[in-house]
Amino acid sequence: MSQQEVDEETPLLRPVKQKQPRTPLPWRQFSIILFLQLAEPLTSQVISPFAPQLIRDIGITNGDETRVGYYVGLMHSLFFATQALTVLHWSRISDHIGRKPVILTGLFGLSISMYCFGLSRTFTGLVLSRALNGALNGNIGVIKSMMVEITDSTNLAQAYAYMPIAWSSGGTLGPLIGGSLSRPADRFPNLFGHSQFLKTYPYFLPCAVPATFSALAWIVTFFFLRETVPTSVTIGHLIKGKLRENSNPIKGPVTPTESADTVQRATVDDSKPLPLRSLLIPRVIIAAGNYAALSFFDIAFRAVQPLFFATPLELGGLGLDPPRIGNILAFYGIINGLFQIFFFANLHDRFGSKIIYSASMATAVPMVITLPILNAVARTQGFGLMVWSIVGLQLSLSVMFNLAYSCVFIYIAAASPNQASLGATNGMAQLGVSIVRAIGPASATSAFSLSIKNPHHAWMVYYYLIALACMGICVSLLLPRRLWKN
Repeated sequence: MSQQEVDEETPLLRPVKQKQPRTPLPWRQFSIILFLQLAEPLTSQVISPFAPQLIRDIGITNGDETRVGYYVGLMHSLFFATQALTVLHWSRISDHIGRKPVILTGLFGLSISMYCFGLSRTFTGLVLSRALNGALNGNIGVIKSMMVEITDSTNLAQAYAYMPIAWSSGGTLGPLIGGSLSRPADRFPNLFGHSQFLKTYPYFLPCAVPATFSALAWIVTFFFLRETVPTSVTIGHLIKGKLRENSNPIKGPVTPTESADTVQRATVDDSKPLPLRSLLIPRVIIAAGNYAALSFFDIAFRAVQPLFFATPLELGGLGLDPPRIGNILAFYGIINGLFQIFFFANLHDRFGSKIIYSASMATAVPMVITLPILNAVARTQGFGLMVWSIVGLQLSLSVMFNLAYSCVFIYIAAASPNQASLGATNGMAQLGVSIVRAIGPASATSAFSLSIKNPHHAWMVYYYLIALACMGICVSLLLPRRLWKN
């Protein structure tokens, strides 16, 4: 091991690096991005409180309570299954034609699909609505790319600290809307009791609220959102360029005899989006793998949690009604958003992405263990202070767990080979997440249904969730302590 040479001119103390001040966030565009981001969690979370009752009402289970969880999970998974087929393409297209056209298409898909979902009276209609929602929505990776493009290294953590505002607001408002406005003719007979339409379509009203919000977000995007891709092209030019590339023969490697003009053009091309195979490098795979492992556990737990709350006490749940489930999820959304805003940036500056991510993943196992404890305490002591204290502990652990998302987004941004491939990098990460989110709800809720159907397998769903948590903890060991640099 070599040592530095020391002489009389060597300083005894190392120079202290000055901390670079944070660049102020561009609040106008940043606020619009947060506003647009609210559309997706609002549309996804609004169905959580009434999804089990909706499945019972359409009659597909034929009164078999143990099959409700299976169909609820399948309905949730369909969105992510169809999104997995298109999200990478939307993200790569946004690198070429710009972020704005892709976001407009996604918002249009969200709005139309939610109106259709509220008007569906068969399971087939629900399936088609969710499939349309996922196929047209490529906004997740695109909005994350825009977030990086309007920030720099000094304020990126601060920007990601505000990102949960949208998800927490959607997680708060969505369940409140879904729980309060479902079956309005029964819940508010003086106001909606005379509406034959709402009696025929009892879940249209909660679906119409996020659908209308998505339409409003489309208008805001069209008139006020600025494009962040400087060299965007039209779809027609992109298709012609691809056809021209396919018709031209593949060029060989650069030789020393090539002109300086050719070398200069090659250097300029480095600022253009890279082909997909150039993104399959270890750091992109590691960052995307951690995002997928994190999301796999999260989506599985989020699918089981409201189902556990709604399942009768004697079958292993808590037997809560949709309004109370909505209130619990809404309270969690508020606390999660406030904690991220006020504490994440400072925690990140002090401990760094790796420590916060690892600590957040470690809370996953205790989150799962609180579920069977809740049922056991409710059976023996009833719904007293102890039960609600454990619910509060579970929500607190969930808040700490969600700090991992901001950290993994920072890792993904740092993993991109160049700035022009940021959309494709986010798209690759989102592709993996969409695949596991398609598997997660259906597999977790199916395990839950099997657990309550067969007493000998009562803990199967909890073993499954703990296995997912341990997988996420193991994958997190691959992340470096310091972020990658381009």
